[in-house]
Amino acid sequence: MDSPDLIRLELVALDVDAGAHPREVIAHLAGLVESAGRTNDSAQLIADVTAREGKAPTGVAGRIAIPHARSSAVSVPTLAFARLRHPVDFSGPDGPADLVFLIAAPADGSKAHLSILSTLARALVREQFVEKLRAATDPQAAVEAIAAQLNHKKKRRRIAAVTACPTGVAHTYMAADALARAAASRDDVELRVEAQGATGTQPLDPDFIRGADAVILAHDVAVRGAERFEGKPLVDVPVRRAINEPAQLIDAVLNATETSTEPSTPARIYRAVMTGVSFMVPFLAASGLLLALGTLIGGTDAWAEVARGFSLAAPHGGLDRSGWLPYLAAVLIVTGQAGINLAVSALSGYIGFALAGRAGIAPGFIGGAVSVMLGAGFLGAVVTGIVAGGVALWIRGINARALESLKTTVVSPLVATLAVLFLMVGVIGRPLAALSAAVQGWLGEMGSTSAILLGVVVGAMMCVDLGGPVNKVAYAFGAAGLTAGTQASYVIMAAVMVSGMVPPLALSLATLLRASAFTPAERAAGRTIWLPGLAFVTEGAIPFAAADPARVITPLMLGGATAGAVSMALGTGVSAPHGGIFVIFAFSPWWGVCVALASGVAVGALAVVVAKQAALGRRKVST
Repeated sequence: MDSPDLIRLELVALDVDAGAHPREVIAHLAGLVESAGRTNDSAQLIADVTAREGKAPTGVAGRIAIPHARSSAVSVPTLAFARLRHPVDFSGPDGPADLVFLIAAPADGSKAHLSILSTLARALVREQFVEKLRAATDPQAAVEAIAAQLNHKKKRRRIAAVTACPTGVAHTYMAADALARAAASRDDVELRVEAQGATGTQPLDPDFIRGADAVILAHDVAVRGAERFEGKPLVDVPVRRAINEPAQLIDAVLNATETSTEPSTPARIYRAVMTGVSFMVPFLAASGLLLALGTLIGGTDAWAEVARGFSLAAPHGGLDRSGWLPYLAAVLIVTGQAGINLAVSALSGYIGFALAGRAGIAPGFIGGAVSVMLGAGFLGAVVTGIVAGGVALWIRGINARALESLKTTVVSPLVATLAVLFLMVGVIGRPLAALSAAVQGWLGEMGSTSAILLGVVVGAMMCVDLGGPVNKVAYAFGAAGLTAGTQASYVIMAAVMVSGMVPPLALSLATLLRASAFTPAERAAGRTIWLPGLAFVTEGAIPFAAADPARVITPLMLGGATAGAVSMALGTGVSAPHGGIFVIFAFSPWWGVCVALASGVAVGALAVVVAKQAALGRRKVST
C-alpha cells in the first residue's frame, strides 16, 4: 500500500493536548482514524492498541512512541501521527514522548503491520527525519516528510568494513560499533563490520563481500584476509579514524571510485610492527605468568637451580632439593624462559607476515631465533621481521611465470632467510647486540632520579592518546623489553601497566567526586569503566576525552605520570605484559602497584575535577 493511503492530512494532529496518559493519547489518535473513515469502532481499536501497549511499552529513543496493534476494527493499514504539546510517558529510554505514531493494521494483516513498523523504526533513527517532524508548521509538511520515508526506494550501497587494533580489545570493537551506528542513521548504505578482535572474529559473508560497492579498512595492524577485498574501492585508515569520524569515513568511501593507493612505507612498517607486537603479547603473557608462578612457588632458590643447569630430560631435573614443589617451580621457570625466547621469534615472524603474508612468516621466525642467539633481542627481531617481509614482498612482485608456483613455498622463504642471515650475522647482528646490552645496562644502573623521570615519561605517554599511536609505542617499549628477562625490564613494564590503568579509574572516581561536572551519559559510563580499567583497558576513557579533551587529557597525563613515577621509585616490577590488578601475584612487591595506582588515580581524578570546575566557573561568570 502506498503512503498516500497509509497517512493523510486528517490523520495528523500537530501541537495537540491529548491528555497525560498513554491511553488518552491512543484514544485521541484512534479518533483521528475514525474521523478519516478508517474504522467504525474506535473503542475496539483503542482496546486492541492499549492491550498491546500493556504487554511492552512502545517508547523508543528520541522521545518517540509507536503504539500499534492488529485489530478487527480496521480493514486497511493506517498510520496516524500526533505531535504533543505536553509530552506523555510511554516508558521510552530518554523520557516522555512528544512524537507519537499509531499503526493500525487489519487483524489478518501482519505482514503489512510489520512492514510499516520496520520502515518507521529505520526512519526514526535518522535525525533529519525527526527534525522535520518537530519543525513541521502544518499537517501537510508532516505528511510529506512521513510519505517520503515510507515511499523511499533509493538503492542502498553495500559497504564491507574491517576493524583491527594491536590488542584486539577496545579500539577494534569501538570502531566497529561507531561505524554500525553511523550507518544505521542513514538510508543509503548497508554496512557490515568484521571486528578482528581478541575474542574471535565473525567473518563477513563472502556473498556480501562480492556484492559490496566499497570497503573500509580501519586498522593499526595487518588485516587478516585482506585479499578478499582486492579490486574494490576502499578507504584505508587508522582505527581511531573510525571511532572519531565514522560518518565522514562512510561519506569518503561512498565517493571513492577507484581502489585506494598503497599506504606509505613508514605507515606499512608501523602497522607491521604493531601486528608483531599484538601477536607477541600472548607469548609474553603466558611466559611472564609462568615465571611469576615459578617464583611464587619456589622463591629465588628455583632461579638459582635453573641457572645451575636444570634439565627437563634429567631425572627430577637434576635438582639439589627434593620434593615436587621445587621441581614444579623449576619447570615453570624453564618453560617461561623458553616462551620469552619464542616471543622474540613471534615478533619478527608476524612483522614479516604483516608485510608479505605467508611468505614472510618463516624467514621472520628464523630471523627472530637468530636475533636471540646473537643477543640482539627485540631490536634485532624488529629488524629481521622488516627485512624478511620486505624481501618476500619484493620477490612476490617479480613477474616470472616459471617460478610462480614456488614463490610462496620455496623461493621467498629461502631467499628472505638468506638475506636475514647475511644481514644479521655479517653486518648488524653484533652491533645490535651491543646496543641492546648497552640499553639494558643503562636501565639496570639507573639512579633513582633517572628512573623516576623515565616513569614520568612512559606514564604520560600511556595517557596522552588513550590507546592511540603514542600509547602503543610506550606499551610496545615495555612489553618488548620483557624479552630481556631483567629486573629493569620488569620495572618499566610495571610503570607502563600501572599508568595505563589510571585514566578509566580516575574518571570513574571524578564522576563520583563532582557528578555535576559531567553529563548523565558520562556519569553512567563512570559507573562501569572502572572494572575494565582494573584489567588495564585504557580505552574506556576515550568518550570523556573526545567530549572535552582540554580538560581531560592533560589531567589524565598528570595522573599517569604520577603513577609511573611512584611505581619506578618503589622499584615495582611485573613479569606479565597485561592483566592489570588481576595478575597482582606477578607484581613484586605486590603492594607497590597498589600504592602507585592509588597515587595516580587520586591525582588524575582531582586534576580532572579542578579543570572541570574551573570551566564551569568561567561559564557562570560569562553569563
